Amino acid sequence: MATVDVILAGKYPAKSHARRVAQLLQAHHGHGVSGVIYLEAQKTRLIEDNDEPMPFRQRRFFYYLSGCSLPDSHLIYDINADKLTLFIPPIDAEEVIWSGLPLSADEAMKLYDVDCVLPTTEVNATLLTIGSSCGGNAVAFAIADQVSGGTEFQGFAETNLSVLKGAIENARVVKDEYEIALLRKANDISAKAHVAAIRASRTAVNEREIEGAFIATCIANGAREQSYHPIVACGANGATLHYGKNDDDLVDHATQQRKNNILIDAGGEYRAYCSDITRVFPLGGRFTKETRQIYEIVLQMQTECIAMLKGGVQWEDVHAHAHRVAIKGLLALGILNGSEDELFEKRISVAFFPHGLGHYLGMDTHDTGGNPNYGDKDTMFKYLRVRGRLPVGSVVTVEPGIYFCRFIIDPYIQSSELGKYINAAVVDRYWAVGGVRIEDNIHITQDGHENLTTAPKAIEEIERLAL
Repeated sequence: MATVDVILAGKYPAKSHARRVAQLLQAHHGHGVSGVIYLEAQKTRLIEDNDEPMPFRQRRFFYYLSGCSLPDSHLIYDINADKLTLFIPPIDAEEVIWSGLPLSADEAMKLYDVDCVLPTTEVNATLLTIGSSCGGNAVAFAIADQVSGGTEFQGFAETNLSVLKGAIENARVVKDEYEIALLRKANDISAKAHVAAIRASRTAVNEREIEGAFIATCIANGAREQSYHPIVACGANGATLHYGKNDDDLVDHATQQRKNNILIDAGGEYRAYCSDITRVFPLGGRFTKETRQIYEIVLQMQTECIAMLKGGVQWEDVHAHAHRVAIKGLLALGILNGSEDELFEKRISVAFFPHGLGHYLGMDTHDTGGNPNYGDKDTMFKYLRVRGRLPVGSVVTVEPGIYFCRFIIDPYIQSSELGKYINAAVVDRYWAVGGVRIEDNIHITQDGHENLTTAPKAIEEIERLAL
């Protein structure tokens, strides 16, 4: 089996992605359809009231069919001719003074899996040639809000701006070998960064120092960008699902005691592909009794759910199983009262595990194709970002959690109907835990799965790193 580095030494498979998208378009529009797929890269934009460019993030639709991270570029895929052409900005003599020579057409041909590289000044002429050669029956497929003014689709019978986006979103759900290698690389780098974050906590006095250690390690290992803004939450801050301040002191100033633990949800991005990993570790080297108890439940939730994964599994069933495990664990601690079935039917565990079990992962952290139903009246399933059966080749996060958030739990306790199911006196011992979430990135295979995440999560290993 080829190693990650050997796979990534080759070209990003843009041409095969273009063919896959074309097949989906033909299935939707008719198999005899001829025409082009047209996409534009993200434009260079200046910061408001400033002459410097905004931070650049390539459009994911463009990258999927090009592998190219250059701004202000275009691509055309001629469906009939099976020809992928990349258009890059021509040399601007004045810009060379400030930024050096840009990528040349010859250099681009060596880098990218395309058939031809031309300057962007040739876009309209190329479109006209293809449109005219198809006898007036061709369709130009583009994305409505990603077509520049001045782009001309002359000679095409139809310009369809509605179906391309969905076709690419569907194609992106199933990853090929190269994409899996990119995701594995992002995970490997992020695992090093999570270890660095745990080690930094030994002497850190503020959340931002731990965040800094994570980001620095990612950059040093080739992941210059983050998949998303890191979450570094100490103590009770971990009960906020998307906590983002990352500037709280690690000492409780009222007691002068170090807070219990850190929840860090962070992942580096490698060549436009994301990792998304959550770990919880103790401040001071040892988990408190309460945090350890919750951690063990969440780890069991994750372990059992991952074991269920394979091609075709119903994601809602896996999510429901996570709640079953949570209920059993919280009952054993005396936090919940009642029978397991009754607690499940009443959706009491949602007070402690309010979000979905995971989401697709790829070029976006919350990747395309999940088909969520946020209008679902069932609180247990309302926030699932993935619905339905998992296809072979997809990558999904598995991130169960248990949280002690007063804003969510107190209404249950105060409810005349639901309050009897939660032991408020026992819950009082767990508020300082904040939240525990454990998240890995899982590649779905025909008969099972493979875990792309190597960051440590066993209690003994995490405590050893934190000492």
